[in-house]
Amino acid sequence: MAKDYYQILGVPRNATAKQIKEAYRKLSRKWHPDINPGNKEAEEKFKEISSAYDVLGNEEKRRLYDEFGEQALHPGFDEQRARQYQQWSAGAGPQTGNEWSAEDFGRFRSFEDIFGNMFEFGFGPEGQPFREQARGRDLEYEMSIDLIPALKGFETEIAMDKTRVCPTCQGSGINPQAGMSTCTLCGGSGRVSVARGPMQFTKTCPRCRGTGRIGNPCPTCAGQGMVAGVERIKVTIPPGVREGSRVRVAGKGEPAGRGGTPGDLYLIIHIREHPFLRREGDNLIMDVPVTVREAMAGGTITVPTVDGRIKVKVPPGSQSGQILKVRGKGALNPRTKKHGDLLIRLVVKVPRTDDREALEAAQKIDRLYAGDVREGLRL
Repeated sequence: MAKDYYQILGVPRNATAKQIKEAYRKLSRKWHPDINPGNKEAEEKFKEISSAYDVLGNEEKRRLYDEFGEQALHPGFDEQRARQYQQWSAGAGPQTGNEWSAEDFGRFRSFEDIFGNMFEFGFGPEGQPFREQARGRDLEYEMSIDLIPALKGFETEIAMDKTRVCPTCQGSGINPQAGMSTCTLCGGSGRVSVARGPMQFTKTCPRCRGTGRIGNPCPTCAGQGMVAGVERIKVTIPPGVREGSRVRVAGKGEPAGRGGTPGDLYLIIHIREHPFLRREGDNLIMDVPVTVREAMAGGTITVPTVDGRIKVKVPPGSQSGQILKVRGKGALNPRTKKHGDLLIRLVVKVPRTDDREALEAAQKIDRLYAGDVREGLRL
């Protein structure tokens, strides 16, 4: 029985793309295998939901599905020929310039034979299926990471909902247990008749491509060569990625059945904020607290960096907000392979105290200021 993808997602046929996406997210969260470990029913339900969204979430696939049904989703489907058949079956007869005539359709033994021809599901001289070896779609995956791992780079594994090569037919779309059978369109001759007015010609059978033999569709993937599921993918995040970076994982996009080239996966990087370190260009800016004595008298302090702790000299008379530059300790630029600088922003920390001696010392310090420190403050 043909599947109703709209019914699976619980949306009307006139649903908007946003409504379809929201329905998919809600159902996928409910039936995800990670939330229902060991539940076979949930696993099958999740696959069904993923298959439905793979079609309805794609504008072109949805258009074909709405017009021709599930048959239109098989790779190699010929939209023009399918529309010609619709016209013919509705009584319009053969159209001017069309390759097929009423005599052609009269040779079909079943509706399935007609669609089989539209798919051109045949084999070449070496027994390989005749299908356009298209490239699979590129996919995107939103990935949030912390700033320090983004600066250093790392390897991890992600779980992604995607179609994958059918494990039964290994992407060929052919039932490996059924073997080959005689083409029902040409009767095994490899040639079919084509009528043009009073004239009749023969041509190479478009279903078996002249071989006279065809294969049966794989029962697991219905001849598509792909099935929906969850795939765990090992990925490498290079050092120096920044907000919005696109990291390419070759060959991990949507697979293409029947020997086609798989698409690529692109990781879209989002970096979480760090409590006291931020990136501007290739430079890193870090707020570093210093004591009143360190700011006044100067000294050497220890600060953390991505590569470990380093010692930095604080000059005497340093002010809060003053910048100290440490060259080469910033972020790596993936393109130039050079590091930016670490900019240390000093923050003078004043202690909270009721100690009398400390307050008297502060009064002595206060007398060292020349004039009003806010004298030049204007709005």
